[in-house]
Amino acid sequence: MQLQDDRKNGCRMAVLAAALWLANTAWAAVLKVETGGSIAAVVSAAKAGDTVEIARGEYDEHVVIDKPLTLRGVGRPTIRGGLSGDVIRVRASDVTIEGIIIRDSGTDQTAQNSGIYFEPGAHRPVVQDCDVVHNLFGIWVEKVDDALIQRNTIVGRRDLQTAARGNGIQLYNSAGAKVLNNHISYARDGIYVDLSRKSVFRGNRIHHLRYGTHYMNTNNSVWENNEVYNNRGGLALMEVKDLTVRNNIAWGNTDHGIMLRTIQDSTVENNIVAGNGRGFFIYDAEYNIVRANLVTGNDVGVHLSAGSGNNKVDGNDFIDNRQQVKYVASRDVEWGKARGNYWSNYSGWDQDGDGKGDIAYEANDVVDRLNGQYPLLKLLLTSPSIQTLRFVARQFPVLRAPSVVDKNPRTRPLNQDWRKWNDKRPYPGD
Repeated sequence: MQLQDDRKNGCRMAVLAAALWLANTAWAAVLKVETGGSIAAVVSAAKAGDTVEIARGEYDEHVVIDKPLTLRGVGRPTIRGGLSGDVIRVRASDVTIEGIIIRDSGTDQTAQNSGIYFEPGAHRPVVQDCDVVHNLFGIWVEKVDDALIQRNTIVGRRDLQTAARGNGIQLYNSAGAKVLNNHISYARDGIYVDLSRKSVFRGNRIHHLRYGTHYMNTNNSVWENNEVYNNRGGLALMEVKDLTVRNNIAWGNTDHGIMLRTIQDSTVENNIVAGNGRGFFIYDAEYNIVRANLVTGNDVGVHLSAGSGNNKVDGNDFIDNRQQVKYVASRDVEWGKARGNYWSNYSGWDQDGDGKGDIAYEANDVVDRLNGQYPLLKLLLTSPSIQTLRFVARQFPVLRAPSVVDKNPRTRPLNQDWRKWNDKRPYPGD
């Protein structure tokens, strides 16, 4: 009987919600801002649920939105903030901003001047198909649930030094965000995320920044199909757990392609990490799965340190990295237990033709350490003298250092298109 009553009450609430929505929709109006008019005045006169359409033109003003409504550009109008304050500040839930060029915020770091600033509690915002350019911070989202930020172009203050810029998208203490298919450049960090949860970051192009992403204390989220390139650092994922990081491309970043720092219980798979200073920088990372990634043409394929031993690293291709692994630890760590990884500098053999090497691969033997110190040594790697040095080092453990060990390395790469990433190197410009 109680179950039936609960169901009846649930149905009544659903019907009431639908009726309220229909009532609001029926009374919603479309208000127009003609060229030369005041956006702020029309927004002030609008009622909850209305749409404010802005005609093509340039509008020099600051806009505050304190009720649920849609602010829509027709013909891509421009709102200029006059290099002071926030261009648009949102104080209400259920606000949509679309099709507008938003530019010229102030430069006060303390006040967090932004192109669009969503105050705490402005839940379910949508920003789509906008150009958010020449602002300190592009889009600021704080203590807001279920934000949707998609298909925007966000360009920071290229005229300022990197440290004086704000971030492209700032997401703080928020849940359920979706950041999709944005193009972000020339800010400080492309997407800065802290103290948030259950978010999706997909399909973004991020370049010419300090960090493509600066991501901390944010769990249960997904990073996929993003491209981060020509930054100081690509994806910086720190102090997190329960992430899925897949199908991303990180290339030409001067420091690292993907940083996994103090990260647990996460899956990192099918990423391409090419032409970076360090492909992967793995620090204090445990209980993660790192599989089926292409790591090619980096100065260091993987920099592994700070006790990052309890990870499953398998099925990856490590190809033509100047130093395959830089390993800082006091004991061996084993990779490739299930499938084996491919190492382009593997010097063993496969007598039975099963696709796996007959002797173990050690990523940090004496030859690899010398190659890291003297890059020109790579020209001699196939010479009899170098092969003899490897053999002697194996016979005399006193020469051996702790290493990443792959007992059954694959002899063929899984990724057959790896050569297309050969020329991905850092861009020397801004």
